[in-house]
Amino acid sequence: DPSHKTRSTPHVPVTATAARGSGPRGGEGGTVDRMIASASVSSGGDSARVAVLGASGYTGAEIVRLLALHPGMQVSAITSERSAGKHFDTVFPHLRESFFRSSSTAGSRSQSLMNLELQRVEDVSWDSVDAVFCCLPHGTTQEIIAALPRSKKVVDLSADFRLRDVGEYAQWYGKPHAAPDLQKDFVYGLTEVNREAVARATLVANPGCYPTSIQIPLVPLLRERLISTDDIILDAKSGVSGAGRAAKQNTLYTEIAEGINAYGVTSHRHVPEIEQGLMDAMAEDGSPEIKVSFTPHLMPMARGMQTTCYVKLRGGASLEDVRSALARNYADEPFVHVLGEGEVPHTRHVRGSNHCMMAVFADRIPGRVILVSVIDNLVKGASGQALQNMNLMLGFDETTGLMQIPMFP
Repeated sequence: DPSHKTRSTPHVPVTATAARGSGPRGGEGGTVDRMIASASVSSGGDSARVAVLGASGYTGAEIVRLLALHPGMQVSAITSERSAGKHFDTVFPHLRESFFRSSSTAGSRSQSLMNLELQRVEDVSWDSVDAVFCCLPHGTTQEIIAALPRSKKVVDLSADFRLRDVGEYAQWYGKPHAAPDLQKDFVYGLTEVNREAVARATLVANPGCYPTSIQIPLVPLLRERLISTDDIILDAKSGVSGAGRAAKQNTLYTEIAEGINAYGVTSHRHVPEIEQGLMDAMAEDGSPEIKVSFTPHLMPMARGMQTTCYVKLRGGASLEDVRSALARNYADEPFVHVLGEGEVPHTRHVRGSNHCMMAVFADRIPGRVILVSVIDNLVKGASGQALQNMNLMLGFDETTGLMQIPMFP
């Protein structure tokens, strides 16, 4: 049954406590009830058993890096079509088992993780898996997730379930959706916006990197009617890892070094996802149509993303109204930081972390403001947000395994 309507929840004992948090989809004053749950991992070693599908790509390897020190998730299966049969630490030597042996991580646990052998998806023993991170390429995920046992919690990092309209998916991705009945069961996993829905979900579509960097600053402003839905201009720049690990001519060193280039001008596949999220922020107004001008650029760096948003103020709103709204909405968020007046976010300030930094500036053109946001495209833009979502789905505190300090320089 591809609808997954009867999926059950894997047993992970939890003790939940309620806290108040701010979020851009909250009620009065922008607050939402935020459920922070701490996993009750028994002395017998009970933990959620996790499979990482597509572990030899950048996002899959990043998931494993983050999970290596997670106290409540145990990697029990990792897959790769092109590297099946190899040990994980031979594919990614930076994740050798000895690096993870510490007083907080038992040697036997780290050894079992790093000595796992990559296998094909069809060879996974699903009886030993509670939850799945799906890091497979776009277009390959739909049939695989539809065939999974219904008891598995799934976070999908591809674009295959992000667009609610399967017809729109076919238009932008060039092929019909292979699991249309399953689409309606997915929750869009922009954590700070959909936290409560994610915590209740069995299936989560992890957002794309560009949409994450854009929606985090703009959703609260649209929801509070501080900016216009017209004339939204988005200028985004990404590190080369966003293009994936497969060899491509345009990402060869000699092709990308010492220069930058725009790509996907007017036709990037993240456009409908961005517009869907921004229209959702205007749901109380009937989700009026929003069309954005979005141009991404490829930068000669391994990881990192900066998006500059140029928007018009609405209804007499001021720069200070915008800054105050962002600060209020994200005051209690562990990973979103609104910088003070005059501060400029840099990609190097969030490198290797799950953090998003943003700042707002007055445009020289009256009635307009400029917002700059930065994330690590592989962490907050992919694997870190996926783990943040899975933490909520399995009842862990959402920051578990994600409190790394950004790397500098």
